[in-house]
Amino acid sequence: MASIQSAPTAPAFDPATIDGTNRRLLEELREDPRATYAALGRRVGLSPPAVAERVGRLEAAGVIAGYRTEIEPAAVGLPVAAFVRVRPAARQLPKVAELARDTPAVSECHRITGEDCFLLKVHAASIAALEDVLDAFLLFGQTTSSLVVSSPVAPRGVPLGTEEVG
Repeated sequence: MASIQSAPTAPAFDPATIDGTNRRLLEELREDPRATYAALGRRVGLSPPAVAERVGRLEAAGVIAGYRTEIEPAAVGLPVAAFVRVRPAARQLPKVAELARDTPAVSECHRITGEDCFLLKVHAASIAALEDVLDAFLLFGQTTSSLVVSSPVAPRGVPLGTEEVG
């Protein structure tokens, strides 16, 4: 039987050790993950080797979990986006998690609290393709879907505590 994986845990890292310079580096990397160490150094007032050392420590500590390219789903033929809540039937929790991992249309899967156990983000080429994904999950429980009609706030990075509120 497949196990449900919890969120990856980072090595122990004391948030107090993230000083102002590290926060500025993280902000710059969030804005431009492809920036060179020289460019980052100019923006935060460090030499490229000092930036490389700090970024390396942040990566090793699990603060920087990775770098990724964001792709516009509609541009690659996936204009339909939906959030799907799944309430598994008895003893079907591991099967839902496994199906989510094995379904390419599922871009996110979160174990959540409340009446439902999972929240999925699904991208599909059409409503019919979304229906096929939903039908696969219906074998293991009940689904509730919400189509995305617009996204006034695009996905963005984790707040670093330096942004102003308001």
